Amino acid sequence: MKRAQQKAFEFSAWGGARKGAGRRRRGALACVQHRERPALARRHPVHVTLRFEAGLESLRRRRTHRVVRDALAAGCDRFGARIVHFSVMTNHVHLVCEATDERALARGMKGLCVRIARGLNALWQRNGRVLADRYHARALKTPREVRHALAYLLHNAHHHGVHFAGADPCSSGRWFDGWEQSPVSALQALDSPFPRARTWLLGCGWKRWGLIPLVPIARHK
Repeated sequence: MKRAQQKAFEFSAWGGARKGAGRRRRGALACVQHRERPALARRHPVHVTLRFEAGLESLRRRRTHRVVRDALAAGCDRFGARIVHFSVMTNHVHLVCEATDERALARGMKGLCVRIARGLNALWQRNGRVLADRYHARALKTPREVRHALAYLLHNAHHHGVHFAGADPCSSGRWFDGWEQSPVSALQALDSPFPRARTWLLGCGWKRWGLIPLVPIARHK
Protein backbone atom coordinates (compact mmCIF):
# COMPACT_ATOMS: atom_id res chain seq x y z
CA MET A 1 0.00 0.00 0.00
CA LYS A 2 1.46 3.32 -1.06
CA ARG A 3 1.94 6.04 1.55
CA ALA A 4 0.06 9.27 0.83
CA GLN A 5 2.35 12.16 0.06
CA GLN A 6 1.78 15.70 1.26
CA LYS A 7 1.60 18.12 -1.63
CA ALA A 8 3.06 21.60 -1.29
CA PHE A 9 0.68 24.52 -1.60
CA GLU A 10 1.46 26.96 -4.36
CA PHE A 11 0.58 30.56 -3.59
CA SER A 12 -0.32 33.03 -6.31
CA ALA A 13 1.75 36.14 -6.81
CA TRP A 14 -1.06 38.49 -5.75
CA GLY A 15 -0.22 41.27 -3.31
CA GLY A 16 3.07 42.74 -2.23
CA ALA A 17 5.27 45.24 -3.97
CA ARG A 18 5.32 44.82 -7.74
CA LYS A 19 6.78 46.91 -10.51
CA GLY A 20 4.11 49.15 -12.02
CA ALA A 21 1.62 48.52 -9.22
CA GLY A 22 -0.18 51.22 -7.30
CA ARG A 23 -2.12 54.33 -8.17
CA ARG A 24 -1.31 55.84 -11.56
CA ARG A 25 0.05 59.34 -11.93
CA ARG A 26 -2.35 62.01 -13.16
CA GLY A 27 -0.69 64.59 -15.38
CA ALA A 28 2.88 65.77 -14.99
CA LEU A 29 2.93 65.71 -11.17
CA ALA A 30 2.97 62.65 -8.98
CA CYS A 31 -0.10 62.00 -6.85
CA VAL A 32 -0.13 62.54 -3.11
CA GLN A 33 0.42 59.06 -1.70
CA HIS A 34 -2.58 57.37 -0.07
CA ARG A 35 -0.99 56.81 3.30
CA GLU A 36 -2.34 57.50 6.74
CA ARG A 37 -1.71 61.16 7.46
CA PRO A 38 0.59 61.88 10.40
CA ALA A 39 -0.84 63.16 13.68
CA LEU A 40 -1.31 66.92 13.81
CA ALA A 41 -0.96 68.85 17.07
CA ARG A 42 -3.38 71.68 17.75
CA ARG A 43 -0.50 74.10 18.35
CA HIS A 44 1.02 73.57 14.89
CA PRO A 45 -0.36 75.48 11.87
CA VAL A 46 -0.38 73.57 8.60
CA HIS A 47 0.41 74.57 5.01
CA VAL A 48 -2.14 72.98 2.67
CA THR A 49 -1.98 72.88 -1.15
CA LEU A 50 -4.98 72.07 -3.37
CA ARG A 51 -4.24 71.24 -7.00
CA PHE A 52 -6.86 71.44 -9.76
CA GLU A 53 -7.35 69.47 -12.96
CA ALA A 54 -5.45 70.58 -16.05
CA GLY A 55 -7.31 72.43 -18.79
CA LEU A 56 -9.70 74.33 -16.52
CA GLU A 57 -10.23 78.08 -16.59
CA SER A 58 -7.70 80.08 -14.57
CA LEU A 59 -8.72 80.44 -10.93
CA ARG A 60 -7.41 84.01 -10.97
CA ARG A 61 -9.96 85.27 -13.48
CA ARG A 62 -12.46 87.59 -11.83
CA ARG A 63 -15.48 85.30 -12.05
CA THR A 64 -13.67 82.11 -11.04
CA HIS A 65 -11.75 83.80 -8.25
CA ARG A 66 -15.01 85.11 -6.82
CA VAL A 67 -16.40 81.57 -6.64
CA VAL A 68 -13.23 80.19 -5.03
CA ARG A 69 -12.94 83.09 -2.58
CA ASP A 70 -16.59 82.78 -1.54
CA ALA A 71 -16.17 79.04 -1.02
CA LEU A 72 -13.08 79.64 1.10
CA ALA A 73 -14.90 82.25 3.20
CA ALA A 74 -17.96 80.02 3.65
CA GLY A 75 -15.88 76.99 4.68
CA CYS A 76 -13.11 78.76 6.58
CA ASP A 77 -14.18 77.67 10.07
CA ARG A 78 -15.83 74.26 10.04
CA PHE A 79 -15.30 70.84 11.62
CA GLY A 80 -12.46 72.14 13.80
CA ALA A 81 -10.37 73.38 10.84
CA ARG A 82 -9.80 77.09 10.29
CA ILE A 83 -8.41 78.81 7.16
CA VAL A 84 -6.40 81.84 8.28
CA HIS A 85 -4.51 82.77 5.08
CA PHE A 86 -4.92 81.85 1.41
CA SER A 87 -3.45 82.46 -2.02
CA VAL A 88 -5.19 81.51 -5.28
CA MET A 89 -3.01 80.72 -8.29
CA THR A 90 -4.12 79.78 -11.82
CA ASN A 91 -4.40 76.04 -11.11
CA HIS A 92 -3.74 75.58 -7.39
CA VAL A 93 -4.52 77.15 -4.02
CA HIS A 94 -2.28 77.58 -1.00
CA LEU A 95 -3.74 77.72 2.51
CA VAL A 96 -2.33 78.22 5.98
CA CYS A 97 -4.72 76.60 8.44
CA GLU A 98 -5.15 75.65 12.06
CA ALA A 99 -6.90 72.46 13.14
CA THR A 100 -7.60 70.59 16.34
CA ASP A 101 -6.09 67.42 14.85
CA GLU A 102 -5.52 65.61 11.56
CA ARG A 103 -9.11 64.31 11.43
CA ALA A 104 -10.53 67.81 11.78
CA LEU A 105 -8.25 69.02 9.00
CA ALA A 106 -9.32 66.15 6.73
CA ARG A 107 -13.02 66.85 7.33
CA GLY A 108 -12.56 70.58 6.79
CA MET A 109 -10.63 70.10 3.55
CA LYS A 110 -13.09 67.52 2.24
CA GLY A 111 -16.00 69.90 2.80
CA LEU A 112 -14.06 72.79 1.27
CA CYS A 113 -13.15 70.80 -1.85
CA VAL A 114 -16.78 69.78 -2.37
CA ARG A 115 -17.88 73.39 -1.96
CA ILE A 116 -15.32 74.67 -4.48
CA ALA A 117 -16.04 71.91 -7.02
CA ARG A 118 -19.80 72.47 -6.91
CA GLY A 119 -19.40 76.23 -7.26
CA LEU A 120 -17.03 76.03 -10.21
CA ASN A 121 -19.01 73.33 -12.01
CA ALA A 122 -22.15 75.43 -11.62
CA LEU A 123 -20.30 78.45 -13.01
CA TRP A 124 -18.95 76.49 -15.97
CA GLN A 125 -22.19 74.53 -16.49
CA ARG A 126 -20.37 71.23 -16.52
CA ASN A 127 -20.03 67.99 -14.60
CA GLY A 128 -16.76 66.35 -13.79
CA ARG A 129 -13.69 66.32 -11.65
CA VAL A 130 -12.32 69.68 -10.48
CA LEU A 131 -9.68 68.82 -7.88
CA ALA A 132 -6.79 66.86 -9.37
CA ASP A 133 -5.66 65.02 -6.27
CA ARG A 134 -5.74 64.74 -2.50
CA TYR A 135 -4.64 67.83 -0.64
CA HIS A 136 -1.00 68.07 0.39
CA ALA A 137 -0.39 69.14 3.99
CA ARG A 138 2.77 70.00 5.94
CA ALA A 139 2.78 70.87 9.63
CA LEU A 140 4.67 74.04 10.58
CA LYS A 141 6.40 73.42 13.90
CA THR A 142 8.74 76.37 14.38
CA PRO A 143 8.46 80.18 14.05
CA ARG A 144 10.89 80.12 11.15
CA GLU A 145 8.84 77.49 9.27
CA VAL A 146 5.67 79.54 9.74
CA ARG A 147 7.31 82.75 8.50
CA HIS A 148 8.72 80.95 5.47
CA ALA A 149 5.29 79.47 4.65
CA LEU A 150 3.57 82.85 4.98
CA ALA A 151 6.13 84.59 2.76
CA TYR A 152 5.87 81.79 0.20
CA LEU A 153 2.07 81.95 0.18
CA LEU A 154 1.73 85.74 0.03
CA HIS A 155 4.46 86.10 -2.63
CA ASN A 156 3.50 83.03 -4.66
CA ALA A 157 2.13 85.07 -7.56
CA HIS A 158 5.50 86.84 -7.90
CA HIS A 159 7.22 83.45 -8.03
CA HIS A 160 4.94 82.53 -10.95
CA GLY A 161 5.76 85.74 -12.84
CA VAL A 162 2.63 87.72 -11.90
CA HIS A 163 3.56 91.21 -10.67
CA PHE A 164 1.41 93.99 -9.26
CA ALA A 165 1.58 96.92 -6.87
CA GLY A 166 0.82 96.04 -3.26
CA ALA A 167 -0.52 92.77 -1.93
CA ASP A 168 -1.78 90.05 -4.27
CA PRO A 169 -5.51 90.75 -4.81
CA CYS A 170 -6.14 87.00 -5.09
CA SER A 171 -4.83 86.36 -1.59
CA SER A 172 -5.47 87.28 2.03
CA GLY A 173 -2.66 89.84 1.82
CA ARG A 174 -5.07 92.78 1.99
CA TRP A 175 -5.89 91.80 5.61
CA PHE A 176 -2.41 90.61 6.61
CA ASP A 177 -1.01 92.58 9.54
CA GLY A 178 2.57 91.34 9.24
CA TRP A 179 3.82 93.43 6.31
CA GLU A 180 7.10 95.24 6.76
CA GLN A 181 6.00 98.23 4.67
CA SER A 182 2.51 99.74 4.38
CA PRO A 183 1.24 97.96 7.48
CA VAL A 184 -2.43 96.98 7.66
CA SER A 185 -4.33 98.69 10.46
CA ALA A 186 -6.08 96.73 13.19
CA LEU A 187 -9.46 97.74 11.77
CA GLN A 188 -8.51 96.54 8.28
CA ALA A 189 -7.36 93.22 9.70
CA LEU A 190 -10.66 92.81 11.56
CA ASP A 191 -12.57 93.32 8.28
CA SER A 192 -11.27 89.98 7.04
CA PRO A 193 -13.98 87.31 6.51
CA PHE A 194 -11.41 84.76 7.67
CA PRO A 195 -10.76 83.88 11.33
CA ARG A 196 -7.83 85.28 13.26
CA ALA A 197 -4.98 82.98 14.25
CA ARG A 198 -5.32 81.29 17.63
CA THR A 199 -2.00 79.49 17.83
CA TRP A 200 1.04 81.30 19.17
CA LEU A 201 3.11 80.26 16.15
CA LEU A 202 0.75 81.74 13.57
CA GLY A 203 -0.44 84.65 15.68
CA CYS A 204 2.87 86.21 16.71
CA GLY A 205 5.63 83.63 17.14
CA TRP A 206 6.75 83.81 13.52
CA LYS A 207 7.45 87.57 13.88
CA ARG A 208 10.58 86.72 15.86
CA TRP A 209 12.19 86.22 12.45
CA GLY A 210 11.04 89.62 11.19
CA LEU A 211 8.06 91.03 9.31
CA ILE A 212 7.52 90.13 5.65
CA PRO A 213 8.44 92.68 2.94
CA LEU A 214 5.53 93.72 0.73
CA VAL A 215 7.72 93.25 -2.35
CA PRO A 216 9.77 90.03 -2.35
CA ILE A 217 13.52 90.45 -2.32
CA ALA A 218 15.04 89.36 -5.63
CA ARG A 219 17.53 86.54 -5.31
CA HIS A 220 20.76 86.81 -7.24
CA LYS A 221 21.61 83.76 -9.28
